[in-house]
Order: sequence, then C-alpha cells, then structure tokens
Amino acid sequence: MSTAIRSTRHATADGRPLHDRVAVVTGSTSGIGLGVARALAGAGAAVVLNGFGGGADIETVRQEIAETNGVAVDYVPGDLGRPEAATDLVERALAAHGRVDILVNNAGIQHVAPIERFPPERWDAVLALNLSAAFHATRAVLPGMKARGWGRIVNVASAHGLIASPFKAAYVAAKHGLVGLTKVTALETAEQGITCNAVCPGYVWTPLVERQIDDQARAHGIAREQVIRDVLLAKQPNKRFATVEELGALTAFLCGPGAASITGTALPVDGGWTAQ
Repeated sequence: MSTAIRSTRHATADGRPLHDRVAVVTGSTSGIGLGVARALAGAGAAVVLNGFGGGADIETVRQEIAETNGVAVDYVPGDLGRPEAATDLVERALAAHGRVDILVNNAGIQHVAPIERFPPERWDAVLALNLSAAFHATRAVLPGMKARGWGRIVNVASAHGLIASPFKAAYVAAKHGLVGLTKVTALETAEQGITCNAVCPGYVWTPLVERQIDDQARAHGIAREQVIRDVLLAKQPNKRFATVEELGALTAFLCGPGAASITGTALPVDGGWTAQ
C-alpha cells in the first residue's frame, strides 16, 4: 500500500512563506485580529479585513498594511452575527481574489452575568458571532480549499475554550464549541491538504483590556498595577499579558509550510493558566 506524501514547500517569488496566498481575517480592524492581519501580510499574504470602526480609521489601517508589506489589502464590512454576512464576506473575497487560502475566525464579543440574569438576547448574540459565524465562514471556504488541495483555517478561541470561569456562560460555551468545530473540521479535511487549528489566548494586551484596567482601578479604588496582577492576571502564572504580535506570529506559523502536520489542535497562549 502506497502512502501519498504532500509537499510542505511553497515556492514563492519573494521568499515569503505566504506569498500569493489570500487570507480572510474576521474582526480584524483592531486587537488580536489586526495583529493577525499584519502578521499574515508580513508573511506575504493578501488580506481581506473585516470588522467595525470608523471608515477613515479603517482606511488608514488598510493603506498602512498594504504599503508596508507590498500586498493587496481589502476591507469588507458586515455584522457577522448574521449568517448571510459571513457568507457574503467570503463571496466578496472570492470575487476580488479568485480564492481564499486562509481563513482566520477571530470576531467575537463578550457579556458577563450570572446565568439566571443572563439576557437571552445576549446569549444569542454571543453564540452567533463567536461560534456560528465561524461555522458559516468555514462552510463557505471549504469547497474552494478542497478543490485546490490546500487551505489553512485558524479559529481564535480562548483559554475559556478549555476551562471555565463564572458568569461567562455564553462566552465559555461558544469558545468550547469553537474548539469542537476545529476538531471536526480538521478530521473532515485531514487528507485534503487543509489544516484547522484553534489558538486559545488568555489575557491579551489590547485597547479594550487597557480600558478595563482603568475601569477596575476606579471601581475598586486600587492602583493599575494591582488590577493587572491581582485581578486580571490572577490566574496567569507568568503575570504578563500576551501581545497581539505573539498571536499574529503563531497564526502565521500555523498557516505556513512548517505547520503542515499540525491540525485539530487547541494551542494555549495563556502564560500557563490552563496548565494548573
């Protein structure tokens, strides 16, 4: 019985591992998604951005990524909490570039409340954006990836895709579901040159987190440094935030030739949180 061996090499014109690849990154106008988009562009991929924000600010970011890296960068708006928006995003990327080689499902929202006081509409919204949008986008890109025999899907889950915390019922359920979707996608595509992995960050330094620090400091009457160490990073043994650049570098690696045999995994980026 012969065993097919797929080449992990990708010859590129400019030496970058993702040259000539096309990547769609959801929720990529700020935070982790923007860090991922920058890293993929730096590795040579054309990038399709998606997310909320002011038009002028998004255009500035789009131009900066394109000019810095010499790649095509597009922006497609849309609320991915609606199933048709996720499909439309992929269809518009296909119309512009002819294919989607890389999909990073990053878009997400959070709501915190005890289960008995958790608004049902917030439950539905968190599940729709954090989990269902990933399903709809994945469903839309897989036919083309299978036809070409190559594809990379990275789902930005969370440490809460592996463990739970109180008052985050919808977020924890969605992120656990996203890890499960990752495994199923990996198994269904394992012989077709496609990989699917989840990255599971703990606390990551973003503008949103910075605002939370100030809010917590005011609410509790304590110093910023104490909020960081004793509140936000209480469960992270290394007592430091991950950075969006770290998440971008990991995602770019998972999309590159060196990760061709890594699939179906959930990789913690949490300073040892889930090792406890």
